[in-house]
Amino acid sequence: MKEIVLSGIRATGQLHLGNYYGALSKFVKMQNDYNSYFFIADLHALTTHPDPKILHSNVKSILSEYLAAGLDPEKSTIFVQSDIPEIAEMYLLLNMHVGIGELMRTTSFKDKARKQLGITSDSDNIESEIIGNDSNKRVNAGLLTYPTLMAVDILIHRAHKVPVGKDQEQHLEMTRRFARRFNAFYGVDYFPEPTNFDFGGAPIKVPGLDGSGKMGKSEGNCIYLLDEDKVLRKKVMRAVTDEGPQAPNSPMTEPIVNLFTLLELVSAPDVVEHFRNAYNDCSIRYGDLKKQLAEDILKVTTPIRERILDIQNDDAYLSRVVRMGAEKARESAAKTLADVREIMGIKKF
Repeated sequence: MKEIVLSGIRATGQLHLGNYYGALSKFVKMQNDYNSYFFIADLHALTTHPDPKILHSNVKSILSEYLAAGLDPEKSTIFVQSDIPEIAEMYLLLNMHVGIGELMRTTSFKDKARKQLGITSDSDNIESEIIGNDSNKRVNAGLLTYPTLMAVDILIHRAHKVPVGKDQEQHLEMTRRFARRFNAFYGVDYFPEPTNFDFGGAPIKVPGLDGSGKMGKSEGNCIYLLDEDKVLRKKVMRAVTDEGPQAPNSPMTEPIVNLFTLLELVSAPDVVEHFRNAYNDCSIRYGDLKKQLAEDILKVTTPIRERILDIQNDDAYLSRVVRMGAEKARESAAKTLADVREIMGIKKF
């Protein structure tokens, strides 16, 4: 029997090059060897109060991008999180075994709570700052219980492996803790403890164009899969650089390391070698490097963009995909929820 693998992406906007290399391209390979569940996390998106007018559009966009990147609804279970009502009930049930304190100590909660409240201090005593806040701003309970909902996403399908980035590792560890706690409390060996999916080799970190950090929607440093040629070239040509090497074989600054990291992802080895040699002998022209980088990125994204646009215009196909995915996902989720209700003593007369 194939192991179960699960992953989801929040419905907060278009997917970018980092999503493609860090997740989507790997999902495509995984679906051949595992019982794979891939979903669009629209319930998670609600923690940041998205505009109701664009939430559905975001879901449709990510679904189209999943399919255009190569996810196959015949091989994988592809579904929208809110189409599985069993998730909401199990979210309630699992919260009965989750402590407020452990949720408030979660790093991502502290960071996002500070952002929502406009707090600039790095104080660990975020709890008192939240309680003592007398402005109109507030931190919603959904943000606090985000790790519970993520745990339910995983446990309701009894997944064995979950590919997560470094920023989600704490949430995955909490999922393992919740699974152990549930099993121990009821004296059962029901939930497996999921582990991070090991793709082998060093994890891919796709940098942004702003000279630091990884590519991310909230950082505004992205190359989106849907970017048109002119827009993409303009973004790459505006990427942060430095004044250039001042001596042969100089160490690279972070912005230049980032450009070469992108080049290594999309360009042929001889192209990378050419520009690396040019950097080392101080003959490099960053404008030439950026032009080459833009063209090589377009070779990757153009066929994907064309497929995305075709799929987005086929509402009948998208509807079939989500209906089929919801049916398969609900079958798995309903079985788990029925078991959990019985284990917890919730039975019908």
